[in-house]
Amino acid sequence: MTTRIAKIVLSLVLAAFALIVTLDNLVDYGSNFRFVQHVLSMDTTFPGNALLGRAITSPVLWHIGYGLIIAAEGATGLLLIAGSLALWRARHQQGARFNQAKKRVTAGCVLGFAVWFLGFMVVGGEWFAMWQSSSWNGQEGAFRFYMAILGVLIFVNQPDHDLA
Repeated sequence: MTTRIAKIVLSLVLAAFALIVTLDNLVDYGSNFRFVQHVLSMDTTFPGNALLGRAITSPVLWHIGYGLIIAAEGATGLLLIAGSLALWRARHQQGARFNQAKKRVTAGCVLGFAVWFLGFMVVGGEWFAMWQSSSWNGQEGAFRFYMAILGVLIFVNQPDHDLA
């Protein structure tokens, strides 16, 4: 039972993180919007780099991109909450039933991994050369987030057997 409770708690902790990030982005929209604006416009990357043709300078597209990030972060948190509740309800059931209850946690982790790895490392970091910016580089923070998500995903998806 201890392992099952640990899986529920870690899923809830990730949900709390994703939902607080979502809330922070809504309450303090402007701070992180500036981050998205600078990354997409590539205005703090190396001057004259060959990738500047990828820059997006439309404020409408900055807002759309930021809105998609916030929506994906929120959906991550909601999936993890729903998955945690499913795990809680199945905690006393047979191993096969508890294993089936992991679907939403898995989906939440995969979506969160996509947000912080695909969104911040692949798209922001490489496509928009965020790594070149000394002031608007979110790769280190994103790494911490998606590695925590990956760790929980691996742990939660270890098979659970029937309780003794």
